[in-house]
Amino acid sequence: MTAELHVLSAGYAAERVASTVVLIRDEGRSIVVDPGMVSDRRKILDPLDGLGVDAADVGDVVFSHHHPDHTLNAALFERARFHDFWAIYEGDTWTDRPADGFQLSSSVRLMSTPGHSAQDITTLVDTAEGLVVCTHLWWHEHGPATDPRAEDQEALDRSRARLLELDPVLIVPGHGAPFRPEALVRS
Repeated sequence: MTAELHVLSAGYAAERVASTVVLIRDEGRSIVVDPGMVSDRRKILDPLDGLGVDAADVGDVVFSHHHPDHTLNAALFERARFHDFWAIYEGDTWTDRPADGFQLSSSVRLMSTPGHSAQDITTLVDTAEGLVVCTHLWWHEHGPATDPRAEDQEALDRSRARLLELDPVLIVPGHGAPFRPEALVRS
């Protein structure tokens, strides 16, 4: 069994900033990744509606990291469990656990990928096409090779190499449309 992945809103980072927001469906679960800044909340809610998913039925939300541009609209998902690098938050319960290797479903797991921030995680999704990764290791298809906001560029470079060793078929970056790893300009 494999998961389905849908980009609800492709992000951007220039004069304005928006997060790439993703819906994953697996085993009857709906998972949203990085419900952050968008120009209008309808950019998240309308595509969900179009896929037959009510925001109240989203069971899990994953934050790639804690910057507001990736978390700002989390409250749209009132019944979800929230996942970050070190815990699961549900209602008033905080459950400590490392993200690295944590399974949300049989086809969706988390991977620690520090660099942009020390707390970065990547969502790994096994789909019918192969492994798709939702990550902030790249902002968009063109990099940047050197992340201007990285807390630790060397750690980011190691995380990129480790992720590419998994041979993903598609990268869903933090602020852009999905792209094939072959499109990366390697420096």
